[in-house]
Amino acid sequence: MAVDEVTSSVDTSPLIESPKQIEGRSLGRIAWTRLKRDRVAVAGAFIIIFLIVVAVFADVINKFLGHPQNEFHPETVDPNLGGIPTPGTWGGISRDFLLGVEPPFGRDLFTQIIYGARVSLLVGLAATVVSVIIGVVLGVTAGYFGGWVDSLVSRAMDLVLSFPGLLLAIALISVLPPSFAWRISVVIGIIAFFGWPYIGRIVRGQTLSLREREFIESARSIGARSPRILFRELLPNLVAPILVYSTLIIPANILVEAALSFLGVGVPPPTPSWGRLLSEAVSFYQFDPLFMVVPGMAIFITVLAFNLFGDGLRDALDPRGSRR
Repeated sequence: MAVDEVTSSVDTSPLIESPKQIEGRSLGRIAWTRLKRDRVAVAGAFIIIFLIVVAVFADVINKFLGHPQNEFHPETVDPNLGGIPTPGTWGGISRDFLLGVEPPFGRDLFTQIIYGARVSLLVGLAATVVSVIIGVVLGVTAGYFGGWVDSLVSRAMDLVLSFPGLLLAIALISVLPPSFAWRISVVIGIIAFFGWPYIGRIVRGQTLSLREREFIESARSIGARSPRILFRELLPNLVAPILVYSTLIIPANILVEAALSFLGVGVPPPTPSWGRLLSEAVSFYQFDPLFMVVPGMAIFITVLAFNLFGDGLRDALDPRGSRR
């Protein structure tokens, strides 16, 4: 009896904890948490944001740190040495010229780089958007409907992929008027035209797998029509591969634009372009190697940042395919 009284007098309420409420997390939030833990991908994202800010505010940045695009500074080059920067100045780097000068006329290389970023990002992003729209529409259509629609779209993909894109781009651009609007539009169109089959094949394969899933059969059983199934059921489940592949084809498009400018059929001068700077550096790299290093590093860092961010985004959205 005494034991019962002692036991009953002990307050055990603090030992009983109320159960914690389980908080649900969406797939987007889980992916965002994984992405934040990937330091390499976050570093790539910061570089991309920095490049976009530089491209958007190039006029403001150049006003304080650079010089007008077509302003020549002959005092910074040596005419006796073919117009290269004065020997011993590391390509003409100084407080006034942060990245040196461009031979043979002494234009500010920093100005050319930041305005070249605007051209490269514009072409890369615009061509990616166009190719993704075409590829997603045709890929989803082919994968969902199948039959003769799938055969027609698949053969169209094979036909486009069989063309030598670079040679066709050179042939088309070389006969166009040398204006910025014409050249930039055709470059974007050509890159997008030859890029959509790649994402189209990926989307088609994913759609072939998804259309046999239970939620699609359920939507059909309640009388959902094809447009609703395509836009309300299939496309939301294709967002992850579309986003990942888009971040990976942007650097490829930037490289194509740089290659076209290097060959002289990209954006027309005097519009700055990283590829055209590399082309001009071929004649001076033995005497002024920095003139080739600066635009080359700009292309390298940009492509590397997009690839690192794309790999991190892929691992965050698809943990089963993670490399870790």
